[in-house]
Formats: sequence, structure tokens, C-alpha cells
Amino acid sequence: MQFSRGLDALPLAKELRRKVFITEQGFQNEFDDIDRTAWHVLISEGGFPCGTGRVFETPAGSGCYHLGRIAVERDYRKQHIGSLVLKKLEEKARELGARELQLSAQVQAQGFYEKNGYQAFGSTYPDEHVPHISMKKKV
Repeated sequence: MQFSRGLDALPLAKELRRKVFITEQGFQNEFDDIDRTAWHVLISEGGFPCGTGRVFETPAGSGCYHLGRIAVERDYRKQHIGSLVLKKLEEKARELGARELQLSAQVQAQGFYEKNGYQAFGSTYPDEHVPHISMKKKV
């Protein structure tokens, strides 16, 4: 497992996100300015990158941390890699002083996040072409 502040230090995480979100799911706007300052995790198995995600505080000083861009390599899905990525991001957020965790989940993944203690709030909304729902969890 590797952690880095800023995505540029983890090129394999960047490539995994490109593969999952752009190639597989058809998103156009995968990378943003937040990638430069967020904490990123990369989970590898046998040297092969299999899961990644990021966490950042928003707004600064609020104690509310946003988890996102959680991606798992297709061949490693249903093997608890997503749960491990989520756990590591949550641990980092706690270490940084989080009081609440939030994320924007694809509706098809809502059950996964609910199993990990998150609760949906608000209405569904489109992010590019995919329905999403806001979710939160107290720390």
C-alpha cells in the first residue's frame, strides 16, 4: 500500500483511474485540480495496482473529509479491495482530524457504501451520464 499527497507521485493510481473511469465507464472529466493536494492511496497485490482512491478536507478547516475516485481493477472486484481502499482512506481522514466523511456514490454502488456505514442524503443527481447520490458517515 502506498499513500501520497498529490496524484503525480502515484502514476499507477492515475492509470488505474483512467482505465476504470474513462475507458470502462466513459467519464470525460476524471482528473481535476483537487488531485494535486488530496491524499491518494494505491493498493497493490503482487506488485499489480488493483485499487485506488483519494481523500481531502472540504471546506478547509471544517473537519469534513470527502472520499472519492475509488476505483478497483476489474479482475480484483468482489475481493474486498474496494473495502480496503475505503478503510485506508477513512484511517487517513481520521489521522487528519476528520469528524465527518462524505462521498458522492454512483447509485449502483450505494449498497456497498451502506454496508460500510454510510447513509444517503439528498436526491440523486447526474455526474456526467451516471446517477449519483451523496452519502455521509460520522467519525
